[in-house]
Amino acid sequence: MEAQSFGVPVGFGGPYCGVIATREQFVRQMPGRLVGQTVDRGGKRGFVLTLATREQHIRREKATSNICTNQALVALMVNIFMTIYGKVGLKELARHNLAKTAYAVQQFGKHASVLFPATPRFNEFVVQTSEDPYAINSRLLGHKIVGGLPLKKFYPELGNASLWCCTELTTRSMIDTAVGLVAESESSVNGSREESVEEVAR
Repeated sequence: MEAQSFGVPVGFGGPYCGVIATREQFVRQMPGRLVGQTVDRGGKRGFVLTLATREQHIRREKATSNICTNQALVALMVNIFMTIYGKVGLKELARHNLAKTAYAVQQFGKHASVLFPATPRFNEFVVQTSEDPYAINSRLLGHKIVGGLPLKKFYPELGNASLWCCTELTTRSMIDTAVGLVAESESSVNGSREESVEEVAR
């Protein structure tokens, strides 16, 4: 769970809400603060700050998290985003994610191989191409589009596969441009293969 989908854009490695887990014996070595769930006098669910190590305030030289992004700022960003959109707005954003992803999968599937087609998906899908994804991504950057995440490093058996994502910020023209570049790549790779086969046949 992270807050990127709730108004906290990632730039150069952060900020993140930083959701982590640990055993109780290591709680006091954790960076940040612990917020616990409780019930108020009216029986309503509430949240309370249950632990904030004193070193963060009075012994800063021994603190574990005195040099970090302001957590209150990140929480405020998420709060504003969710308050503005509300339940209805968040459902609408989710529908946008689903619809754009379905369109992208359909278009990519015309020119490349979409892996794991029968699995449930929300806004991510895997595309396998003939050309190295890094080469495709470098051309996409010329159009100010961030391409798919190459998966070869994590899953070598998938070859030239990459993980693509569509959100409410993804436009149809961006999808069409990305699909167009992949289509060009596939046709050029296949064309060069056919030429090689003809050369060998001679």
